[in-house]
Amino acid sequence: MKFMVMVKADHNSEAGVMPSQELLAAMGQFNEELVKAGVMLAGEGLHPSSKGARVRFSGTGRSVIDGPFAETKELVAGFWIWRCASLQEAIEWVKRCPNPMLGDSEIEIRQVFEADDFGEAFTPELREQEERLRAQVAGQG
Repeated sequence: MKFMVMVKADHNSEAGVMPSQELLAAMGQFNEELVKAGVMLAGEGLHPSSKGARVRFSGTGRSVIDGPFAETKELVAGFWIWRCASLQEAIEWVKRCPNPMLGDSEIEIRQVFEADDFGEAFTPELREQEERLRAQVAGQG
């Protein structure tokens, strides 16, 4: 199973406060453990929402909303993609993570959909297209 593990933003990350050398070192060590265990597939930090945008869809219309976004507690400051046997395994890894923020913080874990989760709606033609696109993306790396 794959999981997206999201580090929630706080007022410091949204203000552009960079992590300390100590936190970067602790996170680097944690990431090394994840890689050695075969858990980590990807992981990145994100710039504050003031440097981002949202695109709102309404029928065929599109509107762009520039950051920053008001609800800091709903924003993501960084993420990992992990491969774990279960949600419980992902939770156990998160519990070992250094606190990613200066104060209280929160990390959210969400399972990523995989092809079999879509059932019959994901036809053989759609599966073939998905596999082809994944191969193309892998080739770009």
